[in-house]
Amino acid sequence: PSYGISYFVGVDGLSMLLVLLTTFIMPLAIFSSFGAHVIEERGREKLYYVFMLLLEWAMIGVFVIQDMIIFYIFWEVTLVPMYFLIGIWGAENRVYAAVKFFLYTMAGSILMLLAVLFVGGEAGTFALPEIIAMVSSGELVFPFEGLFSTQSFLFLGFLIAFAIKVPIWPLHSWLPDAHVQAPTAGSVILAGVLLKMGTYGIVRFNLPMFPEASVAWAPIVATLGVIGIIYGAWVS
Repeated sequence: PSYGISYFVGVDGLSMLLVLLTTFIMPLAIFSSFGAHVIEERGREKLYYVFMLLLEWAMIGVFVIQDMIIFYIFWEVTLVPMYFLIGIWGAENRVYAAVKFFLYTMAGSILMLLAVLFVGGEAGTFALPEIIAMVSSGELVFPFEGLFSTQSFLFLGFLIAFAIKVPIWPLHSWLPDAHVQAPTAGSVILAGVLLKMGTYGIVRFNLPMFPEASVAWAPIVATLGVIGIIYGAWVS
């Protein structure tokens, strides 16, 4: 508490839908794992389901936590069970895919942590609703003088971490390996929930906290999105 950090949870229309999505997909993924050859061959079945439930706990935490430091912790915790699910029960190149997935996401998260610490230091709190209210009222102002200003750098600190998770081109190269090598249930969770965390983060953090930077960077982000659509279709 002395640092303005608290275990602060809540849901609204956006996070409620994603909590329901998570709690709908996870039982399907777990039931589909019963009798799976890979899990039976590699053994350690109890450990497999421990990681699955730990992953569900962490993903729900991401969607309901309203304190940025605790959010960051839950965001990172989601990496650990997925890393082991891919690395132990994945396909032939599973270790390579697991390490690549972990390093990509971890690298982007470091930028987000720096941005979180700066925003919390300026606001005097890490409670997201309070920070958004301060930004909306003009009490908290991050200087914006174009694409290369304080607000833009903070915007990019969050955006890069979330863009890797989406993933947005050209930060996407970890995804094909992770999808191909992951066990079936892990691939379902990766596509069904984990990737949605990136878009959730952009809508939850970037848009309300950095409105001017969001408008300024929108054409660039949209261009990357269009490239991703065309590139994906072309590769297919």
